[in-house]
Amino acid sequence: MQAKVKIKKLSEKARIPSYGSAFAAGADLYAVCAAPVAIAPHQTVMVHTGIALELPVGYAGLVYARSGLAAKRNLAPANKVGVVDCDYRGEIMVALHNHGEQEQVIEEGERIAQLVITPYITARFEEVEALSDTDRGVGGFGSTDK
Repeated sequence: MQAKVKIKKLSEKARIPSYGSAFAAGADLYAVCAAPVAIAPHQTVMVHTGIALELPVGYAGLVYARSGLAAKRNLAPANKVGVVDCDYRGEIMVALHNHGEQEQVIEEGERIAQLVITPYITARFEEVEALSDTDRGVGGFGSTDK
């Protein structure tokens, strides 16, 4: 399934997100930086992508870690998954967090995250006095382990 997404480059250095394979769910987001960006251990830095999007109504952009960057260099979005709402028109930025003990450096044009565009449902919340019963009931974390 494809959805048309309008994109605006905010910098001459910006790159359009790209998919690594024909069936990739996430499109790579690329760093735009005037100079290499150093991220100290346990520090979070906002990294520019130089792009803005116009997502269709009913769709959101989810910004996930790139698995190689997370596994090999301990870098992942600080908020775990960023959410780009369809009415946001500003620059897509990635809050990269260094979970490791060594400084990491992001270079111009480096792939820093991946964007998954997905439909969503807006809930109409209804307050009630009681909820229906289930076998699980109020069992929380680990309650389904047997």
